Amino acid sequence: MMMIMVAAIELSKGEIEGIEIEFIEISELPMLNTDLEINGTYPPIVEAFRQKILQADSILFASPEYNYSVTALLKNAIDWASRPPNVWAGKAASIVSAGGDFGGGRSHYHLRQIGVYIDLRFINKPEFFLLAFKPPPKFNDDGDLIDEEAKDKLKQVLLSLRAFTLRLQGKN
Repeated sequence: MMMIMVAAIELSKGEIEGIEIEFIEISELPMLNTDLEINGTYPPIVEAFRQKILQADSILFASPEYNYSVTALLKNAIDWASRPPNVWAGKAASIVSAGGDFGGGRSHYHLRQIGVYIDLRFINKPEFFLLAFKPPPKFNDDGDLIDEEAKDKLKQVLLSLRAFTLRLQGKN
C-alpha cells in the first residue's frame, strides 16, 4: 500500500492545493492490550499516534486486503485510537487500495463497517480499487504510479476528501 500512499502524497504536493498528507507509521504500535493503559494513559508510542490522529483534519487509509478484511496492523491501530476518548470520531475519511482480482475492495467494505462504530465519516464516491497486477503496468520499477487513469482517479478521491472535510468543518 505504500506505493499508493506515496502517489497520493506526490499528488498533494503538486497538483492539489489545500491538502497535506502525512504518512503515519503503525508497524511499531504494540498489540492492543488494555493492561498497558495505566491510570487512563497509554504507552508513549500509542499516545503519539493518537495525537497525530486527533490533530488530523481527515484520514486517508491505504489498505491492502487480507482474507477479505483489513490487515492486523491497521485493525490494531484503529483499536488503539478508538480507546477512550475515541480520536477518530467525526473525522472525514477515504480509502484507497491496490491488489489482485478486486483491487483490495473487500477491505474497503470491512473498514467502512468498522468506521460506523468509531464514528468515521467516509466519503462515498469515488471509490479507488486499483487492479495492480493486470496489464498495463500501474507502477514502474521504482514504485511510481505511472497509470494516468489511476492517477486521475486518485486525484478525484483526494479532491472529494478535501471537499467533504471542509463541509464537515463548516468551511464550505
